[in-house]
Amino acid sequence: MKLLFVGDVVGGIGRRTLAALLPEIRDAHEPDFVVVNGENSAGGVGITQKTARELLDMGADAITLGNHAFRHREVYEYLDREPRIVRPANYPKGSPGRGHTVVERDGIRLGVVNLSGLVFLQAVRSPFAEADLALAELGDRADAVLVDMHAEATSETVAMGWHLDGRVTACVGTHTHVPTADARVLPGGTAYVTDVGMTGPRGGVIGVKREQALERFLTLTNVRFETSDEDPWLNAVLIEADADGRASAIEQLLIPART
Repeated sequence: MKLLFVGDVVGGIGRRTLAALLPEIRDAHEPDFVVVNGENSAGGVGITQKTARELLDMGADAITLGNHAFRHREVYEYLDREPRIVRPANYPKGSPGRGHTVVERDGIRLGVVNLSGLVFLQAVRSPFAEADLALAELGDRADAVLVDMHAEATSETVAMGWHLDGRVTACVGTHTHVPTADARVLPGGTAYVTDVGMTGPRGGVIGVKREQALERFLTLTNVRFETSDEDPWLNAVLIEADADGRASAIEQLLIPART
């Protein structure tokens, strides 16, 4: 089994980059599942029904979210009825959407879990206890499990990788928009990377126009951020797993868009 996980898709430029490069990646690597983090897909912050449908129509089997999941109120009802989208499981139980799901293709069942870190982010329960609960609820309904740990602190994501080693196929980090160089298979058979990175404009500051980010840092004034369109890249990881759901390899895909 091969799983392709695509890092945070940022704005229209990120969606266009994914649309342009995903067919080539499919031809080259033939992934069985494609999972995309889409929490910044609408204007660089949040997700809407329109952008979610666009990602699904491109071929995403599931979409994970993060701290901007509820930025746009119009998506709330859609999160409740679209089972292929997951928001952090450790958000309030009454919040829109769900924290984990199972998607199936060609008789293979993939469990997808979304978690939020607590350091510098907001959630109501520990992601570690929530991960245990999600795995218990998934039970034997999934042949493989991928966890998206959406966190600010690298230490929290690294700790989650060790916490889940041997119990999930992959634990991948998102949120910082900066790919880390520590992709590896942990001793128990879990593919891990602290942050997959961003599918969007590397020429900005984590997706924002750099002149606006610099103005904010230099003046500490309130600056309206807009999505950059400079130097778009696709950041992803390709994970290979055995029939028992244990990962055997993880490869980073850091691909510039062709202009």
